[in-house]
Amino acid sequence: MNAYLEPLPRLPEAGEDPADLLPLAGGPLVFDRVVPARRDGAAARREPPRALSRVEAGGRAFLHELSRPRPGIAGLDWSRPRIMAILNVTPDSFSDGGDRFDEEQAIAAGLTLAREGADIVDVGGESTRPRSDPVSEAEELRRVLPVVQALVAAGVRVSIDTRRAAVIEAAAAAGAVLINDVTALRFEPRSLAAAAATGLPVVLMHMQGEPKTMQEAPHYDDVVLDVFDFLQTRVEACEAAGIPRARVLVDPGIGFGKTVRHNLELLRRLALLHGLGCPLLVGLSRKGFIGRLSAGEPPKERLAGTLAGCLAAVARGAQMLRVHDVRELKQALAVWTAIA
Repeated sequence: MNAYLEPLPRLPEAGEDPADLLPLAGGPLVFDRVVPARRDGAAARREPPRALSRVEAGGRAFLHELSRPRPGIAGLDWSRPRIMAILNVTPDSFSDGGDRFDEEQAIAAGLTLAREGADIVDVGGESTRPRSDPVSEAEELRRVLPVVQALVAAGVRVSIDTRRAAVIEAAAAAGAVLINDVTALRFEPRSLAAAAATGLPVVLMHMQGEPKTMQEAPHYDDVVLDVFDFLQTRVEACEAAGIPRARVLVDPGIGFGKTVRHNLELLRRLALLHGLGCPLLVGLSRKGFIGRLSAGEPPKERLAGTLAGCLAAVARGAQMLRVHDVRELKQALAVWTAIA
């Protein structure tokens, strides 16, 4: 039987005794209650919230992972929520396909995103939207390498959004400082080894199925626990391949093989994923569930919903947010942080 603890994070209140609280992933959020969950095979059961003093001895290791500070990654610490800007050098991405497919347009856009406040610019050359078709390795390299090289030369911190080992290697050689893989380094047999050899940190994302078919009736026994278990397995695979946990971020994969209900449940119970002991990245920018929760707006009209989702994620301890609209999110985070 597997056991989990979902913290109920909040801001500390004046006059509270720090001895009664634990920081969530090192702070600034804290928690003094958790929701235990257990599963035996597919069956999962959540229990009523309980105080930290009532957590069983077997849960102390989980509490340690929930609370310990996370080391910095790719030159970034977690003193504030970080912004990862999306730069799709593709003709067919769900939101901005074709907007930055031209090399010069892509470079100019990346520079603008950095000026607007992006902590890192995530360059991708293959759409992984629902029902998308893969591109060849050669075409992906043709799309992304000149952009990565130009942005690095301009002093921009760059991550590479890819699932191919050869693209990982080429982007790392060009100066990328982070690997972001929607397949959690499973797409090719040598992906893990290639990532490990670069010495770079990695983002491991959960996705059920493949982009072509992932939205065809996705099913989970308990979406949060299923995602946790998958990511735990991938973190352990990274450790076995020579990528220490200190160089791993995890991403629950909002919109990747998930219904609206699945996405909402993941965001609502997001804090449980801190039990993996890794910084938490959330990418929900302009996703389809936002349109389905509102008036069916097209992707570029989903800014308000994106900001609402991002702030909800930050309130549950998300440390990095992957978005299209950097300037707007930076403003929203400035206000949220000042209030907090």
